[in-house]
Amino acid sequence: MYVWVDGVYSNVRLDDRLCLLVVVGSDETGRKDLLAVVDGYRESEASWLEVIEQLESQGLTVPPKLAIGDGALGFWKAIAKKWPKTAQQRCWVHKTANVLNKVPKSVQPKLTEALHEIWMAETRQDTYQAFDRCVKRFEAKYPKAIECLTKDKESLLAFYDFPAKHWQHIRTTNPIESVFATVRLRTIKTKNCRNRMTILTMAWKLMETAQKKWRRLRGYNLLADVVEGVKFKDGERVEDHSQGTTEAAGHQI
Repeated sequence: MYVWVDGVYSNVRLDDRLCLLVVVGSDETGRKDLLAVVDGYRESEASWLEVIEQLESQGLTVPPKLAIGDGALGFWKAIAKKWPKTAQQRCWVHKTANVLNKVPKSVQPKLTEALHEIWMAETRQDTYQAFDRCVKRFEAKYPKAIECLTKDKESLLAFYDFPAKHWQHIRTTNPIESVFATVRLRTIKTKNCRNRMTILTMAWKLMETAQKKWRRLRGYNLLADVVEGVKFKDGERVEDHSQGTTEAAGHQI
């Protein structure tokens, strides 16, 4: 159905950082499962290709309908090769942080409000208008921030083509971020985390424990429609009237 992905960094030693490539997936019942926690290399395309191939060898034979992640190019290049039909949703939490980092702190509250109006809009048309207002308001003084926002415009809005009840789940990589806050804290406090395998094992165990408390997706009954390829517009199901039209034409004949 859906997969959330992220590359999470953790310090092993002062001169060494571990990159954990994490994949969480939802099944047709709306339950989330930890699919992979792998030692990668700087979120490279080659590393993500290995993760995807590993998942396929373990039984993930049907590509997900939507992948949610940050802007790391390695992952998106990898799925373009392995899962070309999978829709791409950029994480709004990551994107917001990246955009805000490019403006002074005094401007951040106003820009945060403008970004909130974009991703909380009820329709794609409304969000385009909010985008235009944001660009008009901030582009002249903060061009780098607006460039960071607009370069991923369409992939930030992919969620509009999926059920509205799923939006709160698929706009961000929170299923991973919330768990890894604990992993990072434990890494800092655990003095024995001196090698990569120790951190990798600890991260897997902590996420395995955490997934027991993960809640199912809201509106999980709509996942069957997503799997079957039913079209959604602005979060609402698009009814297919072609069959009825064909039948009516047949009666007229």
